[in-house]
Amino acid sequence: MPQLTDEAVPDRSAPDQGAAAGTWMTPEEYGASRAALWTGAVVLVTDTDGRVLVQSVDYRTDRLLPGGAVDAGEAPSAAAAREVREELGIDGHYPRGLAVDWIAADTTGYPPEMRFPGEILHVYDGGTWSPERIAAVRLPAQEITGIDFAEPADLPALMDAGDARRTLSALRARINGAGPALLEGGRPTVPTALDRLGVLRTRRIAQHGAWHAGPVPAQLPVRDRQGWLFAPDGRVLLLIARATGAAHLPPPTAAPTAGAFPLGYRYGDDQGAHARTAARLTGLPPAADAAYARLLATPEQVRELSDWGPAGVHELAAVHTARTRLSLPAPTRTPPTELPESAAHW
Repeated sequence: MPQLTDEAVPDRSAPDQGAAAGTWMTPEEYGASRAALWTGAVVLVTDTDGRVLVQSVDYRTDRLLPGGAVDAGEAPSAAAAREVREELGIDGHYPRGLAVDWIAADTTGYPPEMRFPGEILHVYDGGTWSPERIAAVRLPAQEITGIDFAEPADLPALMDAGDARRTLSALRARINGAGPALLEGGRPTVPTALDRLGVLRTRRIAQHGAWHAGPVPAQLPVRDRQGWLFAPDGRVLLLIARATGAAHLPPPTAAPTAGAFPLGYRYGDDQGAHARTAARLTGLPPAADAAYARLLATPEQVRELSDWGPAGVHELAAVHTARTRLSLPAPTRTPPTELPESAAHW
């Protein structure tokens, strides 16, 4: 496609003798050659448990993220803020993009008479809303009939397939923290480890018991033991089940460690305590089970891939105290790194 430049489109009705044959266009010809697309903007909001805000509308049966069409001359980020204000009664500013999706003109679900030309849809980060902010939501008299916070794995059952793919891709991009993802039909053009492994496609295991520091008391049965195992850069080892995308901490014996100590335990949501150990990794053996991928992630990313309830903030604080005790640095948020199946040493 030739670019519109002063050389390509001079202020005269015909090219001069030096113009390259076949490249010169009038402004009218160049304008007619460009594809027309719709533009939309939506906002991804989660609650403190990592569930996604979806809204019900009076004109379709599936759920939607807050948002809508970008008006003529309107910036997409301004449209995102306007739509949230109109639909939920919440003022906000959402400058951080999570994804930009190209939706093809032949996407199913658009009636022929609509003459859908394709769309570029921007997904913005609405952040994590507190219970007080959620309670401040005020719905309009028409269009929006209700809101819910949905477990990420439930989105494909609640939303249009393309909307669900886009939302999950944007949520993974938020967890990755490396900037907006470029999508085509809701799928990343450059998938990260979280995308390739399909994290959040199955329901997270709920562990909502209260957090207690220190070792498990002798009178309590231990349901399971998991380890916060720190690499030298302050990230921790995380296991992802390849078949389901489920994320969980490894057992404390998953790798050779140094300086291990009981970090705390969860208790109260089922029978038995969920014990946590903290330790510094000194290496990694060859992968023992091909069914699991091994990643390095920040503690915050581990929490965002887990369902720990209100006590999650207390466990995360204990993890950072343990990292300091082990004289390790605070890790920078980068996309979780998938480790090779071979052994590693530090």
